[in-house]
Amino acid sequence: MKTTKLFILTLALFQFMSCNTLKSLQGGVTEQEAIDGIKELLSVGSQYGGDLLGKSGAFSKETLMSAMFPPELQKVANTLQTLGLSKEVDRFTATLGKATEESATKSVPIFLSAISHMRVRDAFGILKNGNTGATDYLRATVGDTLRRAITPTMNTALDEYKLASEWNKLVAPAKIIVGEKVNLDLGNMMAGLVTSAMFNKIQEKEIEVRSNATARTTPLLQKVFNQNWVK
Repeated sequence: MKTTKLFILTLALFQFMSCNTLKSLQGGVTEQEAIDGIKELLSVGSQYGGDLLGKSGAFSKETLMSAMFPPELQKVANTLQTLGLSKEVDRFTATLGKATEESATKSVPIFLSAISHMRVRDAFGILKNGNTGATDYLRATVGDTLRRAITPTMNTALDEYKLASEWNKLVAPAKIIVGEKVNLDLGNMMAGLVTSAMFNKIQEKEIEVRSNATARTTPLLQKVFNQNWVK
């Protein structure tokens, strides 16, 4: 009986020690600290992205045109040019830029909420991936959700500037030529642009935090990212 009890006690102690080893792999960083550090990094990156993308001129005409008319819709853009609507397009993109900037600023809380509820399954793996591992994980797990969540915000901005109706008038002649099968949902396309731009800014911030100690502005970021995870 004593031998059995001793065996059970030894086994429990071994499991406890193994669990602690798994949850504190490097520099005393626990698994929960790694998860919280990744989320904090992504949150800081979202605030950074919102600040930059909310500034006037953050979205150039070329960027907006590429979002409105990706390669599969280039025929529509060419049709508008053929119909002599270049000035209307210029005027439209100028106003669209303002609406998109506003949506970028208003998208920050949406990103923060998604990050706070994100389930991180392999924090140490993300840290060891280096470079943009955290951003890549965010994009892969909630990227589509974020785009859908931002679309109503984008549509609200478009309505405020009366851009939805202007867009429909602008592309109406092109639709006659290219047909109704072409997807010209402006709100969805612009939400995609904002989401992609935000991910790019979060990525920039992640690289900065990983490579520059002065960018680690909180004790948690310092503890988690002062480690040399990539070996």
